[in-house]
Amino acid sequence: EKGGEDPEAREKMAHAATLAGMAFANAFLGICHSMGHKLGAFHHLPHGICVSLVLNVVIKYNMAETPEKMGTFPAYTHPQALRRYAEIAEAIGAKDGSDEEKVSYLIKRIDELKDAIEIKHTIKDYGISEEEFLRTLDEMSEQAFDDQCTGANPRYPTIEEIKDLYLKVYYGGDR
Repeated sequence: EKGGEDPEAREKMAHAATLAGMAFANAFLGICHSMGHKLGAFHHLPHGICVSLVLNVVIKYNMAETPEKMGTFPAYTHPQALRRYAEIAEAIGAKDGSDEEKVSYLIKRIDELKDAIEIKHTIKDYGISEEEFLRTLDEMSEQAFDDQCTGANPRYPTIEEIKDLYLKVYYGGDR
């Protein structure tokens, strides 16, 4: 109830945040987080907003059944992101159709959730000027490529692919 005024609640929140940070540091998160880390650092947006902004384009990128290069994480013996995204869609209500159709359903539901909690759909929507975004794009893309989370992505990106994903998120759509 008292939130910030309650020392015991603050201590418990600090412990919870520390445990969450430790868990995320060991979770091998992929390029949603690589891109989110850099977008937030360069443009001063909260990390959760940044990850939600890139989520849909990263899902579409990762679902390739024949990626040019697989992720380097040893758990990936063959492309399986499409099936795993489809399983998530099934868990939230997708019943019929191909895996691709189920992933489209998942992306639609993510967009509905963003709308419900008032998360905007593009980087541009957050007031980042095109000039400022483009000025930082190359460095942001290179740093996202070098981020520790990138190696765990199921599809291993090039710097140019990360740059293209950022552009899609800035302008919206598939450009």
